[in-house]
Amino acid sequence: MSTSNHHLNNRPTAANLENPLYYLENMETVVAWVANHHADLLSASENAQLSAFFELPRPARALLTRMVMRSGDLFRADKLNYPELGSPECDALKKLVVEVWLDAAPLLTLDDLFRLYTLVELRPAFAPILMQAGCAKNLAKAQMRKVLQNTFGDARSVVDWLGGCGAPVVRVNSMALFDRVRLMFFGNLRQSWSDFVLVELGHHRYEQVQFTSEARAFSERSQVDTYLAMNDCRECLDAGMLAAEVWAQVPQPSDNPWLTSRRDRLLLELGRQAERQGERKLALEALAASGHREARLKQLRLLERMKRFDEAWAIAANWPHAELSDAEAQGLARILKRLAAKVKQPAPLALQRPPLREFTLTLPQTGRSVERVVRDHLSSPDAPVFYMENTLINSLFGLLCWNTIFKPIPGAFFHPFHSGPADLLREDFVSRRQAAFDQCFATLHDGGYRRQILDSYATKQGITNPFVTWPALNDALLTLALDCIPALDLHILFKRLLLNIREHRSGFPDLVRFYPEKSPPELCYEMIEVKGPGDRLQDHQVRWLQFFASQGIAASVCYLRWQTGEATP
Repeated sequence: MSTSNHHLNNRPTAANLENPLYYLENMETVVAWVANHHADLLSASENAQLSAFFELPRPARALLTRMVMRSGDLFRADKLNYPELGSPECDALKKLVVEVWLDAAPLLTLDDLFRLYTLVELRPAFAPILMQAGCAKNLAKAQMRKVLQNTFGDARSVVDWLGGCGAPVVRVNSMALFDRVRLMFFGNLRQSWSDFVLVELGHHRYEQVQFTSEARAFSERSQVDTYLAMNDCRECLDAGMLAAEVWAQVPQPSDNPWLTSRRDRLLLELGRQAERQGERKLALEALAASGHREARLKQLRLLERMKRFDEAWAIAANWPHAELSDAEAQGLARILKRLAAKVKQPAPLALQRPPLREFTLTLPQTGRSVERVVRDHLSSPDAPVFYMENTLINSLFGLLCWNTIFKPIPGAFFHPFHSGPADLLREDFVSRRQAAFDQCFATLHDGGYRRQILDSYATKQGITNPFVTWPALNDALLTLALDCIPALDLHILFKRLLLNIREHRSGFPDLVRFYPEKSPPELCYEMIEVKGPGDRLQDHQVRWLQFFASQGIAASVCYLRWQTGEATP
């Protein structure tokens, strides 16, 4: 396949925004990447089309890229104005029509017509019909369309609609192919072309993950088709289609774990939609078939609303608590308490939560944030305090488990510009990497974790990682943290983090105070959540604080009050 100046075997780079055609360079990167890594998942004609894309003159490639990036597949020729092409748009259009990338005489529905043309342009064509219908001459566009919609149900060419007065319209013939390319590059259809083509990717540094055929999310074309079918189902749900109609179109389960997780999410949303539409039986069926972590609690709540208490109790009472995050365990406990009374079973014992440590400071207002005011007040040379919030523990985890996070497994990485694995927040993120995570955690027991964290800090400096906040770290802080935080505490914290990454990456206390002169079993560090006047703890913060207390990790809440006479912020 000829790819102009694109080198398929080299690692692609992002275009420079100073180049007026930077969007074309980025599009060429996408197409070349897919052509190189996924040619076997494309048909012969699709591969030929991608090859032909690079054979087009640059202005034609750029104009086609502009149209692909925009919404829809229909465009007025007179509205295509891109001076950076370096040649007239009409010349590029002619080339694209000759090469069959564009249809120069597409059939338009009435909706298409009213979307593409103005009221002034439409009135002359429909004036006789509107006059015959007894409509006012100054009828608004929406009213005009409503009058005409029952008369014109077929699609017609622009000439048939407007005679010779209508500006020409073209349709992109290959939008489905570009959608397929977009899916295989991004790993989803949620991201638009603008997410890649119109950003300066060179602003970030990305981990160089090894791309192999074994690590691809799609191993055969049918799997791409399955994803596209599921995406159609989701779009139908979003458009308000009846859940029962969408249910009939949901693809069968796949043996591809990555596709399975996507199907689980689709069934979760279908179950929600079915319940909203009064289809409770279907909602239960969809939720029961979904492996999404939110599905079972929703299934229990629906059974409860349907007064099917025995079924709900049988599921809830046998649900392993080890699988649950704190928020999920809390939700399950509330359901069990309600169900116990209905099925005449002993209510489960309420989990005893240890009391939270609290203290109050009254300080003069300085105009700085409450966190920094408390930090500066508490900090001393022998007990320095740092404002870290969610950055420290997450960063230590990201540095320790760097290679595991960026392990090239199917469905994790689709292109060279990922800041982290695409499946990071999916239910099976940990289980698919369990052995590798176990090796990381083993270093917390044999002492190797310190060298592993420091090596990652030194060799990966500045590379994007979903857990590591580089501006918050420095050598001194990292050394202090590793000196003062016991490996056992890191193990405990990291385990909880992995239990539900979406939920547990936030909620850490604002401040960390270190005691570098002390040694275990003395207190070597503590975490402090700061709350100013009128502020209160959020649920996810309470859960972290309760977890700290249950694990014997020093943490407290500082309530800051301003000295009398000072204004409250």
